[in-house]
Amino acid sequence: MKKLIFCSLMLAVIVIVLGAYTRLTDAGLGCPDWPGCYGELFVPASTDKVAAANAAFPARPVEASKAWSEMIHRYFAGTLGLLIFSIAAWAAIKRDPRMPLGLPLFLCVLVVFQAALGMWTVTLNLLPVAVMGHLMGGFGVLACLFVMHLRVNPITCRDRLKSARRLLGFAFVGMFILGCQIALGGWTSANYAALACTNFPVCEGQWWTQIDLPGAYTVPVAANYEFGVHGYSERMTMHIIHRAGALVTFVYLLTLGIWLLRTGSKLMNTAGAALIVVLSAQVLLGISNVVMSLPLTVAVAHNFVAACLLLVMVWIIYQLSHLEGGTTWLNRSR
Repeated sequence: MKKLIFCSLMLAVIVIVLGAYTRLTDAGLGCPDWPGCYGELFVPASTDKVAAANAAFPARPVEASKAWSEMIHRYFAGTLGLLIFSIAAWAAIKRDPRMPLGLPLFLCVLVVFQAALGMWTVTLNLLPVAVMGHLMGGFGVLACLFVMHLRVNPITCRDRLKSARRLLGFAFVGMFILGCQIALGGWTSANYAALACTNFPVCEGQWWTQIDLPGAYTVPVAANYEFGVHGYSERMTMHIIHRAGALVTFVYLLTLGIWLLRTGSKLMNTAGAALIVVLSAQVLLGISNVVMSLPLTVAVAHNFVAACLLLVMVWIIYQLSHLEGGTTWLNRSR
C-alpha cells in the first residue's frame, strides 16, 4: 500500500508538470473534444483519419504536437485516477487505522470533479474559471496524496516544542496565503497575462493609472477564451496583483521559516530550511519569467516548485499538528 500511495504521489507531480506544459504551449485545445481526440482514443495519424478529423472540426485542424501534448496529459491523469480509486478500495477493505476511509473517499470525489473540470476546460474553450479550477484541483489532489503518504510513513520524533500550537496557527495562515497566491498565478496564466508587465520590479509606464480590479476578476462572455479576452489594463492588473501576492507570500513564509529554524527542534529546523530554500527558488523563477520573457522551461519549473512549496507546507502543518508537549502523537501512541 505504501508503494501504491507513493507512486500515486509521484504521478500527481508529473500530471501537474504535464498540465503546465500543455497550458504553456497553448495545447489546451489540441484536442477539441473530450475524453478522446477528434473522436479517437489516440491522435489521428493516418491521412484518412486526419482528413476525417479536419472535416469534423474545421475550426480546429489537427496539430499533432499539440494534440499529443494534450492526450499524454489525459493518459497520465486517467492512470492517476485509477490508482486513487484503488487506494480507496484498499482502505475500504483493509480498514487500516492509519488510513481512515474519509480521506480516500474525499479524494475520489475530488478526482471525479477534477475530471469534470478537465472536460469543461475543453468544452467551454478554455474558460478561465475552469482552467484555474482545474489547476487548483490538481494541487488539491497532490496535497491529499501527500497526507496519505505521511500517515503510512510516520516519523518518530522526541523533540520538545512548547510553541507548537502557535506555530501551527501561523502555518495554517501561511497555507491559506499560499493557496490564494497559487490561485492568483492560475488566474494570471489562464488569462494569458504572464507577460502583461515586462519590467521588474515594477510594471512599465504609469501602470498605477491603469489598475482595473473589477475588469481583471470578471469573465466577459465569449465563444472562445484561447489567448485571452481581457484588455491590456485588465491583464496588467492580474499581473500586478500576482506580484503583490508573491511579495506577501514571501515575507510571511520567510518569517515562518526563520521561526522554525529558531525552535531548537531538529525536525522543525529541517522544515524551516526546506521552506526557505524552496520559497527562494520559487521567487527567483518568478523573477526569471519576467526578465527572460517567460521561457518554457522556467515557466514549467515555476509550476513544479509551487507544488513543492505546497508539499513543504503540508509537511510542516502535519508534523506540527502531532507535536504536543515534547513527543509526537504518533510516538506516544506506540
